[in-house]
Amino acid sequence: MSTTTLIVQQGQLANGRIVTREAAPLAPGQVRLRVDSFALTANNITYAAFGESMHYWQFFPSGEPGWGIVPVWGFATVLQSLQPGVAVGERLYGYWPMSNEAILQPVDIGEKGFVDGSAHRSSLPAVYNRYLRCNRDPFAAGASESMQALMRPLFSTSWLIDDFLADNDFFGARVVMLSSASSKTAYGTALMFAQRADVEVIGFTSERNRAFCEALGCYSRVLGYEALESLPADTACVYVDFAGNADFRRRVHTHFSNLRYSCSVGGTHVEELGGARGLPGPRAMLFFAPAQAQKRQADWGGPALHQKLVDAWRTFSAKVSGSDPPWLEVRRHRGAAEVLAAYAQVYAGSGDPRLGHILSLA
Repeated sequence: MSTTTLIVQQGQLANGRIVTREAAPLAPGQVRLRVDSFALTANNITYAAFGESMHYWQFFPSGEPGWGIVPVWGFATVLQSLQPGVAVGERLYGYWPMSNEAILQPVDIGEKGFVDGSAHRSSLPAVYNRYLRCNRDPFAAGASESMQALMRPLFSTSWLIDDFLADNDFFGARVVMLSSASSKTAYGTALMFAQRADVEVIGFTSERNRAFCEALGCYSRVLGYEALESLPADTACVYVDFAGNADFRRRVHTHFSNLRYSCSVGGTHVEELGGARGLPGPRAMLFFAPAQAQKRQADWGGPALHQKLVDAWRTFSAKVSGSDPPWLEVRRHRGAAEVLAAYAQVYAGSGDPRLGHILSLA
């Protein structure tokens, strides 16, 4: 038995390669899973871009200094189990390596799933360490596995951004600007904002993606990046940065004299990433979705938070799949060559924003 994994060079994320190694034996209490399929989106490129500072490389160590494994969301099947609480053949949704297999150490095993108790993950955010049994997962109703793998983690972030800003009364602003408006997390966020009658949602995107963004119907206005300075400089506004483009962030902070809040969520413009020190206006913050989830769990309790997310997810997934044309079209890639090519395409950000990529090395 062997493992086949895509690893990328840390600091040179365009460089990816496939490695095949002999599978490690299981230790007592561990389970081996076949990673059946996983999504690859700009969100995963963000994990890689912030791999060092946010510890994303720590989830699945590559075993090679200077190289990392990009975490992905998807589905897996238990192939071998030395943990009585987890049965061979079970299907699970969760956070996986870009590989054909994963080894986990299940703890806190319950009816709905378990936590990976591997020592190297003990200090990492709990939301990434939980694995859900597919036959007990309320998110699964009415949505395909591809839709869940592609959109569920992104929409959870979208929902939490909307909740965070509403929790802070949008910092006194009623204009919210989003970069990388064609990205899935951005338009999920815009759809949440659009349900608030008193919020104007402005999406910035490249000219080639402008028609797509306008057709979604969740933006009040869609503008090219070059049009930023056409907006009144005294507009009371919030900036939510999904692109990570340091130059555009600087332009936002320089142009708007009444910028109330600025946060970074992603890094779709990987080659233009940069720091945010020394900018005029409010300090540009990094939005970390697990922190807001933890706050709301304390406010409402875990079951209530989960139900709110499930209800919002069902509305969102119906919108994405039920629109004409649908907002999302799935493209599948299987095997080492196709997975490498898909990674290169998503990293470059050159694909059709309507496409969602589902990959498999199994």
